[in-house]
Order: sequence, then C-alpha cells, then structure tokens
Amino acid sequence: MSKVTPEQIDDLLPQTQCGLCTHGGCMPYAEAIVFEKAPINLCPPGGVETLVALAQLLNEDASSFIDEMQQKAKPPLLAAIREHECIGCTKCIQVCPVDAILGSAKQMHTVIASECTGCELCIPACPVDCIDLIKGLPITREKANAARTRFNNREKRIKKERDIKSIRLTQQSLSQKRNYIQEAIERAKARKIKP
Repeated sequence: MSKVTPEQIDDLLPQTQCGLCTHGGCMPYAEAIVFEKAPINLCPPGGVETLVALAQLLNEDASSFIDEMQQKAKPPLLAAIREHECIGCTKCIQVCPVDAILGSAKQMHTVIASECTGCELCIPACPVDCIDLIKGLPITREKANAARTRFNNREKRIKKERDIKSIRLTQQSLSQKRNYIQEAIERAKARKIKP
C-alpha cells in the first residue's frame, strides 16, 4: 500500500476547524497523524464514523477507541446569535475559521447557517454571551469540502493582510529612519556653519 498523505486524512475529517484535537484545525491534525503518529481518536465532531474511516485508511484497529468516541462525540452544531443582544464588537467574526458570521463594528451580527461548522470558537469570544449552539444538520462531504475552501480562503486573506501590514510598517520605519538621519545631517551642518 502506498503511503497515506495528510490530504487523504484531511478529506475524511469534518472540517469544523474547531481545534478540539489540540492541533489547531483539520489539516494540522492530519499532518500530525502522518508525521507525528498522533492518535486517530482526537476528533469529537467526526465521531465514530470518522474514527472508523481513519482506521480503515491507516490500516489500524479502531475497536479500542469506539466506546470512548461514542462518549465524547459531538453532535452537529450551529451557532445562533441572539441578534437583539449583540453589541457589534466583531470578536466572533475575528475567530470564525470559515467566515460564517456577518456584521460590522457596532452593528448587529448574524450567522450564515449554511456555512457554520459548529466549531464553538465564537462562544468564548463573545463578551456578552449572546451566542447559542443549536442542533445542526449532519456534516456532508459537500459541506466539509465547502468549509475547507472557506477556511483556506480565509487563511490566505489573513496572510495577505499581515503581509501588507508588515510592508507598511517596514516602509514607515524606513521613512522614520530616513527622516531621523536627514535631521541629524541638518543639525551637523548647522553646527559646522556657526563660527
């Protein structure tokens, strides 16, 4: 059998990007399974179904993990903002790994239900506790693939924004250094001119 790749494992994961596996997302967990031999029982949103699929792909025995996974498996969830309580702080928007929350500063926010993965990351971010978790629909392969695309697009956008900010800070720093040097030269010239 050929070597299993992180991409093959990632394809089996639910793409909630919740970090409950302690690896910060689905692809980092997939990479940890392949490169660090992380255990296959760390995905509560994937539940027993994902556990068994991972075991089959990796030719491992999942039987010792089944009971534990049945206990810790998470049902499909969906975030719902109690909009009348929302203060528009944008903290939930900033942490949503799949850009499933709409709103702007000091305006009411709402969840795009069809895009929410139920990751729960918005819950601790909300300072006024106006987000509830409700029962969601099972995560289909189609929804998981769409969530992966949204997550990857968000990561690219954030990296681009950081790069632009870094360039601006570098340019600002260089400009400040040039100004400082020019001012120092002017002061030195002024001292030489005085009798």
